[in-house]
Amino acid sequence: MATSAYPPPPPFHRLYKDYEQDPSSAPEPPPPIDGKYEVFGVTREINEVLPSLESQGIRQLYPKGPNIDFKKELRTLNRELQLHILELADILVERPSQYARRVEDISVIFQNLHHLLNSLRPHQARATLIHMLESQIQRRKQAIEDIKQRREEAQKLLGESLLVLDGSQTN
Repeated sequence: MATSAYPPPPPFHRLYKDYEQDPSSAPEPPPPIDGKYEVFGVTREINEVLPSLESQGIRQLYPKGPNIDFKKELRTLNRELQLHILELADILVERPSQYARRVEDISVIFQNLHHLLNSLRPHQARATLIHMLESQIQRRKQAIEDIKQRREEAQKLLGESLLVLDGSQTN
C-alpha cells in the first residue's frame, strides 16, 4: 500500500464547492453514532463501562461498593506494593527460585491500582472540563475589561481632540 505525505482530499469535498455562496447547499451532518462502532479494527461501545476486576479474573484488593475512599485505597495499595517489592528483593537474594509468587502478587497490586485510577477518569474529565470553562470565562472577562479600558481611553482622546479643535477655531 502506497502512502503520500500529502494525500488528496476525500471525494466528498466536492459537496461543499458552493458553500461560500450558499451555505445551505452543504449536506446535513451524519446522525450521531448509536450503539457500537469500529475504530482501527476494534469494535467499541458508545457507553463503555469499566469492567470489574472480578469479571477479568483478577482478585480485588480494595472494598467493593460505590463509596470508596480512593485516596485511602490508593495509599494502601501503594504501601502494599512497596512492601511486596522489598519482599521480592529479599527473596531474590535468599531463595531466587521462589520469586514467581511475589511477582504475581505485585502484578495483582498493579492491576488493582490501574483499575482504581481508571475509575477516577470520569471525575478527572469533569474537573478538566470545569477548569477549561472557568479559564475561558476568566479570559473573556479580561478581554471585556481590556475593551472597556481602550474605549475609555479612546473617548478621552476624542474629548481632548475636540477641545483642541474648538480652541483652535476660536483663535
